[in-house]
Amino acid sequence: MSSYQAQLTADAAGYLLARGISREAAVTHRLGVVGNPLPGHNRYAGWLVIPYLDSEGQALQLRFRCMQDHDHRAGFHGKYATIKNDPVRMFNVGAIFQAESEIHVCEGELDAIILNMLGLHAVAIPGAELWRPHHRRMLAGFNRIWVWGDPDDAGADFTNKVTRSLRQAKGVRLSLGDVTDTYLQAGVDDLFALVGKEAPAPWN
Repeated sequence: MSSYQAQLTADAAGYLLARGISREAAVTHRLGVVGNPLPGHNRYAGWLVIPYLDSEGQALQLRFRCMQDHDHRAGFHGKYATIKNDPVRMFNVGAIFQAESEIHVCEGELDAIILNMLGLHAVAIPGAELWRPHHRRMLAGFNRIWVWGDPDDAGADFTNKVTRSLRQAKGVRLSLGDVTDTYLQAGVDDLFALVGKEAPAPWN
């Protein structure tokens, strides 16, 4: 995995920056690129690598994201890919150990990276349909769980699943798009206002 992190190209850094993710955030989350594919990874050549790290920063599995702006279905692949038979995991579980009374749950990994970059401890589930019972147990100790579902049918389903599973969970009303869209279009202050907070320095 460290080899992929070392292969993060200028183009990939530009792709992430266009999505609001700083170089520092990319390094923190050990994002990389499949430059020289490891065995079994040839189909992901040139894709962004998103590692799922444990609480001590060790990689448990990898997820891949196509960075090309094209019709992914026409290319016979999805926007994201996971190695066959890998278990469904929660992204950025380290946030569970860093957070105090509140935590944030996103639909996608890059959205969670944005929130963590801004100082909001966040985890992510890799798709609206992949909320699992063990995820509930992982978050049961928090007083407030903010759920950042995308403003579409799948996002509404995701928010409903999480809020039904955890009585302390509350959906965040997004209207401009997902977390990344909201951050890029409305800014940090409006993003924090959605959860009744003021943006801390240096973001305010």
